[in-house]
Amino acid sequence: MSDYSFMKSGFNNIITEDNNQEEGKKSPIKLILMIVGGIVLLGVGIGVGILMGGGEDTDPSSEISQIIEKKENPEKKDEESGEGEDDNAAANECSEEEKDEEGNCPTGPKKMPKITPEQEIFTTTYYEFPGNFTANLKGSKKFLQISLGVSTQYDEQVMANVESHQLALRSEILTTMSEFTSEDIAGREGKENLADAIKNSINNMLMKVEGFGGIENVHFTSFVIQ
Repeated sequence: MSDYSFMKSGFNNIITEDNNQEEGKKSPIKLILMIVGGIVLLGVGIGVGILMGGGEDTDPSSEISQIIEKKENPEKKDEESGEGEDDNAAANECSEEEKDEEGNCPTGPKKMPKITPEQEIFTTTYYEFPGNFTANLKGSKKFLQISLGVSTQYDEQVMANVESHQLALRSEILTTMSEFTSEDIAGREGKENLADAIKNSINNMLMKVEGFGGIENVHFTSFVIQ
């Protein structure tokens, strides 16, 4: 071997040893970097898992307790299911009118009951004329003596008008009485005819002086023919 070959071989050996030394120096650094990178990746994975899971860990002991309670108390479960069935049955109830031809309740919307207003009740007001009314009967020497009152279901203004125009109304009543014969006022029907005639005469007078009558009935408190 020549001196040149020997020197070249020696030089190559030196370079190889230097490279091995450099790789030996670099390998611990690579190992540290790999460990640090693994820790970082593990931390990132744990963080993502917490975010995806909502950050709440379920307690397995509570689930185990619930399972044991259901097994030990089956009656409670039956009661809960029974209450639900009762609620469904109550919701499906319907009246006889709402049932179909087969007697089943409709599954769709139910009919709403129609609320009818209560019948309006009116108050009747009475007014009794003071004293008696005495008049000669038509075509007879007999006298008719009566006491009477009137009634209405209108407001109190009607009776106020009657009291205010009492003098004119008394004259109308006496005139109406004198137009009847003893035969006209005989019996129940005759008295009712006289009462209607007096009512009309009172309303006619009130219409003239007030523009409204309002008297609905005439009531005799005494009725004497002499």
